[in-house]
Amino acid sequence: MNRRIGLAETVSTYALLGALAVVMITPFLLMISMSLASDTTAVQMTFTLIPHEFEVGNYARVFTTPTIDLGRHILNSLIIVVGSMIGQVLVSSFVAYGFARFHAPGKNVLFLILLGTMMIPGAVTLIPQFALYRALGWLGTFAPLIVPNFFGGAFNIFLMRQFIVRLPVELDEAARIDGVGPIGIFRYIIFPLIRPIAVAVAIFTFQFNWSWFLEPLLYLQDAELMPLAVAVRTLSAVTSAGAMPLWNLVMVASMLLTVPMLLVFFFGQKYVFEANISGGSAGVK
Repeated sequence: MNRRIGLAETVSTYALLGALAVVMITPFLLMISMSLASDTTAVQMTFTLIPHEFEVGNYARVFTTPTIDLGRHILNSLIIVVGSMIGQVLVSSFVAYGFARFHAPGKNVLFLILLGTMMIPGAVTLIPQFALYRALGWLGTFAPLIVPNFFGGAFNIFLMRQFIVRLPVELDEAARIDGVGPIGIFRYIIFPLIRPIAVAVAIFTFQFNWSWFLEPLLYLQDAELMPLAVAVRTLSAVTSAGAMPLWNLVMVASMLLTVPMLLVFFFGQKYVFEANISGGSAGVK
């Protein structure tokens, strides 16, 4: 009897998960179908969930549309993403190393203040940041989007600090006996050992910055500098009066915006799971 109940629960669980998976993947399937549609179908808005047209040439034609220079916008996104990833990984790991290994009066208070900054809504700091970047002359450049990452991020510092705390202190002591200083310990011992969590931080940073929309739209102010997310919105908005955008090309650009994030998460999911597990495994010491 218990065996039958267990089997029924298993079947119902998998059926529910399967139904939820279908619901969640349906928008992505519709995006693929729309990206393969012809211009006629796009104008008539007669899209179907299962594609009946396979206009693969749309994926090449979107790069030649006069509305936007898609290649340039992809390059802009790569510049922002790579610069942000380098800043977040290097600085956040170094700050986390300081919180995890060094002892100083008020260290825990500073760490709690750092965590408290995660509670501040981004909308609250948007106007002061804009005024600061305007005073620095950074508006119209990539600096407001890249430079702040070289001050670290509270969430990333927290994750890395929790990971470093779990590493044996004896490794540091052995290095000091050999004459290695704090910087050398971080470079040759700590950072190689926290590489999995560093990869996870890089993935989080990539996913956030690849689809970044509001801040680039506010700070860059030049259409040629806009990243891919803003370009996709421009492609869907720019049209003649009374006409419909070519939604097939819009969906192609949206695919270019979506697929890289899916691939990065798919190949790096083990590091993300490890980050989630290690994040709560050590307390404040």
